[in-house]
Amino acid sequence: MYNNRVVVYTSGTFDMFHSNHLKMIEYAKGLGDTLIVGVSTDELVCSYKRPPIIPFEERIAIIKALKYPDIVIPQRSLDHTEIVKKLNIDVFVVGDDWTGKYDYLKDLGVTVFYFPYGDGLSTTSIKKEIVERYDNIKGKIDNQPNPDIK
Repeated sequence: MYNNRVVVYTSGTFDMFHSNHLKMIEYAKGLGDTLIVGVSTDELVCSYKRPPIIPFEERIAIIKALKYPDIVIPQRSLDHTEIVKKLNIDVFVVGDDWTGKYDYLKDLGVTVFYFPYGDGLSTTSIKKEIVERYDNIKGKIDNQPNPDIK
């Protein structure tokens, strides 16, 4: 808490920004007075999964354009201990695909919420759908006979 204001922190890659990202950020804003959103850098994301489709500079610009965050910062580590201490964070919100991962923040006096992403919509599911649709279209094209050239 800072100046009697509850400080909330949420973070993510926010690749291929979609409605579940927006719902989590909106939810986080409702839990306190000041919302800080961390956007994972490309280097951080590449340390534990495939590179994001959307470059960091564009992802952070998208989050900054939203009405909910008060502050948007780069996130350079999955260990949030230092950021919690430096920014006086009271509440931490992250998608429930990370359930349990940030329970250690409770020892620092932080309330941790694992936001339920819901069924079906995730960056991974969007990427999968794009690939499936592409493969379907490509399969139709590849099976077309070539026209006779005279």
